[in-house]
Amino acid sequence: MTDGLPLPPEHPRSLVYFGSPAAAVPPLQALVEAGFEIPLVVSMPDRRRGRRTAPVPTAVKQAAIELGIPVSEEVKDSLSVRADCGVVVAYGRLIERSVLAQLPMINLHFSLLPRWRGAAPVERAILAGDTETGVCVMALEPELDTGPIYRSREIKISDDVTAQDLMEELAELGAEELVAAITEGLDQPLPQTGTATVAAKIHRSDLELDWKLSAVELDRIVRVGGAWTTNSSSLLKIHETRVVDGSGEVGVLVHDLVGTGKGLLQLLIVQAEGKPRMEAQSWINGARLVAKSRLGT
Repeated sequence: MTDGLPLPPEHPRSLVYFGSPAAAVPPLQALVEAGFEIPLVVSMPDRRRGRRTAPVPTAVKQAAIELGIPVSEEVKDSLSVRADCGVVVAYGRLIERSVLAQLPMINLHFSLLPRWRGAAPVERAILAGDTETGVCVMALEPELDTGPIYRSREIKISDDVTAQDLMEELAELGAEELVAAITEGLDQPLPQTGTATVAAKIHRSDLELDWKLSAVELDRIVRVGGAWTTNSSSLLKIHETRVVDGSGEVGVLVHDLVGTGKGLLQLLIVQAEGKPRMEAQSWINGARLVAKSRLGT
């Protein structure tokens, strides 16, 4: 590792676990089931899911509580317990250099590094039309996702997989690779090779459907989750679509088909503002749309 930071011991047995979202739960559970001691879990603070709701714990914090593992929101608390190594899985922020200098750490990342370093590797892989992705177990460095790799494993990305389903698959795969890496020994990691790309966080603006894009590109946005457009200035969320051969006027809805920059996008599951999810045809029938309604207006 850089800056003289110590490598993890060859066979660590006591681990501090850093993680927050649901994707980081299977690796935590796998480490416990494999017999590793987890004296502490560090997770992000509780957050409100809505304006009127009480703060709720992260998925990892809830899992740790159920497993009887103490939980902290402070990274520096990892130095207060006896541990051989830290394990970081989608924790949500960079670990301070001062902590890394005292507690060696490894990281499970959901991409084939150095492609898609950063916060949203699964979503960015789908948006880019990548045909493969995977997981990497690497040494943690102060810089973002730059460490040498102990183990990696590749899988294909199907044309219809959603980001949620792909993340769940990678979480299970990553759990296996993480346990194997620690069990077999953390020795002689290989440096990352290839062109590095950054997986920037997904913002709401990334999920707005620009009907000038091709149907294939729009379907990828829908598969990431949270896609939206407007209908007569009202919000319309798009949850499921299908790419269809053909052509039509860009943004114009005919039956359940929308014209795009290339091809047609069939709406399957949508959600009008203030309404539950429903089949697109049911929404169309109930909304009493005029002929050739235009979306995105």
